[in-house]
Amino acid sequence: MKEGSQGMGLGEEKTMIRNGLMTLMLMLMIPWLCCAKVMDVQGAPESVVWVVQLSDLHFSVHHPDRATDFTSLVGPALSMINPSLVLITGDITDGKSKDLLTTKQNEEEWVEYRTAMDNVIKRSGLDKTAFFDLRGNHDNFGVPAVGGAFDFFSKYSINGQLGRAGYLNSVTLQTADRKHLFVGVDTTMSVGVRGPTNLFGHPTDQLLSDLDMELSQWDSQSKEPISKISFGHFPLSFSATSHSGKSLKDIFLKHSVSAYVCGHLHSRFGKNLKRHHQLLHKFSFLPEFFQLNVHQLSSDPPVNCSTDAPMANEFWEWEMGDWRKSRAMRILAIDRGHVSYVDVDFKLGTKKTIILPTFPLDSRLMSTSSSRHEYECHAAGPVSYDAIRALVFSVSPLVTVTAMIYDTRPGYLSLVFEGPMIKLEHNTSRGDLYFAGWNYRAFEDPSPDRYWLQIEATDFMGRSTLSDLRPFSVNGLSTKLSWTWKEFVVMGCQWAALYYPMMWCVVYFLLMILLIPKALLIFSSKHFTYKSKGLLNFIGWVSQELCRVPLTWYGFLVYLFYLVLFPWFIGHVFTDGKDIGYMTYMGWVVKSFNEDGKHEYVGSPDVMVVVLPHLLFVVFPAILVSGALAAEKHIYREHVLSLSGKKEDDPDQEGRRSLWYGYQGSRKSNSCVGDRWIRKVLLVICLAICGKHFMSCGVLIKAYEMNPIINFPVYSLTIPLVVAYTVYRTRRNV
Repeated sequence: MKEGSQGMGLGEEKTMIRNGLMTLMLMLMIPWLCCAKVMDVQGAPESVVWVVQLSDLHFSVHHPDRATDFTSLVGPALSMINPSLVLITGDITDGKSKDLLTTKQNEEEWVEYRTAMDNVIKRSGLDKTAFFDLRGNHDNFGVPAVGGAFDFFSKYSINGQLGRAGYLNSVTLQTADRKHLFVGVDTTMSVGVRGPTNLFGHPTDQLLSDLDMELSQWDSQSKEPISKISFGHFPLSFSATSHSGKSLKDIFLKHSVSAYVCGHLHSRFGKNLKRHHQLLHKFSFLPEFFQLNVHQLSSDPPVNCSTDAPMANEFWEWEMGDWRKSRAMRILAIDRGHVSYVDVDFKLGTKKTIILPTFPLDSRLMSTSSSRHEYECHAAGPVSYDAIRALVFSVSPLVTVTAMIYDTRPGYLSLVFEGPMIKLEHNTSRGDLYFAGWNYRAFEDPSPDRYWLQIEATDFMGRSTLSDLRPFSVNGLSTKLSWTWKEFVVMGCQWAALYYPMMWCVVYFLLMILLIPKALLIFSSKHFTYKSKGLLNFIGWVSQELCRVPLTWYGFLVYLFYLVLFPWFIGHVFTDGKDIGYMTYMGWVVKSFNEDGKHEYVGSPDVMVVVLPHLLFVVFPAILVSGALAAEKHIYREHVLSLSGKKEDDPDQEGRRSLWYGYQGSRKSNSCVGDRWIRKVLLVICLAICGKHFMSCGVLIKAYEMNPIINFPVYSLTIPLVVAYTVYRTRRNV
């Protein structure tokens, strides 16, 4: 240490001192920055705050109805709901051509968004500062650098207009007895590649460090309870890890946020795109790749009420539907720390009344460990349990609001409780909170879905509105949810972690198909034949027949090595169309606008949408069908020779030709082989494979403005040429 200090130059010492002073100043400024972002929530009810979430607007010049409906429906709805915040979680504009193949920023769409938001803010009566919007991947298509000429988000978004720069924005809603921290996180690419290889969120280590600090800003400064909500665009299943291997999930678990709300997936994959995350200490390797169902644990863990018990690290991830087609809007409420939400469907027009039950919680969507701990350890006072509560928003005066509880134990819905709900009166009301007293202990039950709650509101015109039936469990037990296979694919699979294992498994499998049969032919006497039984023998025989077509076999082998070692294609990855980059299986290599000069491998694992389909649906079928063509020719040759009575190594080629012409009239002995209908089927499959490949090439040509002959000749032409050569070599003559 002494020698190091003596060897340090004066300039280095000054740098260290300057950096230390800057760090100290930053630490002193953090509390001030936190306090500057606090919004005092005025008016009643004091125990509840609520916000609105909208996502995936996809304003498009080709679909003006999206902006028109947004203006006409959302403005009046926000006026009725009067939320404290409005969160718009990405994909504000579409950025796509009419045929959906070209992706780049369109300034006209951003102008349309700014105009629509101005109208919505005016009609809603809300302050502009209550709106927070985030980038989605569509808002980042082809953007070379944040703040550049094609970064229209910074120019036209609410955050941009209000000067909310950076990838993190937070605000704290403060009531008399609780703080509610909302942190928005933008994980879009720092260099916006065009679609389709722009699909994932990419948090950096710096962003995760800042997020950690942002979520902990009140931990040591406030004695009041804190509820934490984070919002972003990408689900965690479509979020990559940082350079050091950290993830958003790690930060959210550390702080036990109540929920992470997001968009991106729309509604076409299912209505049940929800996921409960919990810190697991055993068998933790599985969640890195899969979560098999909505809840990670098959059973609820025991509750530890001791004061030294570790905090339950858990949070909910709730993806919401899109505005693009579903016209969806979400209202999320926090009632004494209990988080609940209701999704509103505007496809059928405006809503006169919206009901959001805030307690008891839906047993399918509550934080399992904390809810049980709160109940069994009496962490919450009786005031939290003594009433059924619901927010009711209506454009018309309400006459009655009624709470109804049904018991499902008889096998049908049996009404066991019906009581009027009373509105909490206050001179400065932000919204109407209704409550009904009940004996909550009468509804304790070991089954979390025995009792179901429904609330009915009737206005002065006699119009009745019913909330959805939802199960509840006052003792904190959770009802297990199940995904459909489509919901599991998009929510349960951690695609960023799965990409490289899947890709290398496919590559190694294809190499095994090519190399093992070849090695057996050269170094072993083991030769497979179609006359032997068994699937393994059949696959081995087909693979060995492919080895007997040398140019085809070498063509596939060289092509696989090319895909691993060399660029696949070159294209224009930015909206300006000037700079080009090349794509490998590890991502795009493009010019950087920083001092580094290059930005290595941008867009990984986003390139999986090109890499995996090409390997699985083009290369693999092409190898199989080429082997099948060679095998079919072998069977046909043996069939012809058997009719002639000659051996396979008979040199009399003229005899074989005469045999063929004489055989034309005597196919009755084996019409399947003689007609060669298997070959005809294989030829149709060859056409399908080449058609699929050329369609993919066409998409890439439009997406990245490429010339297939100049920019990616090996990728586009190798498979069709190898398959065509195999067809030629296995033609009719024997």
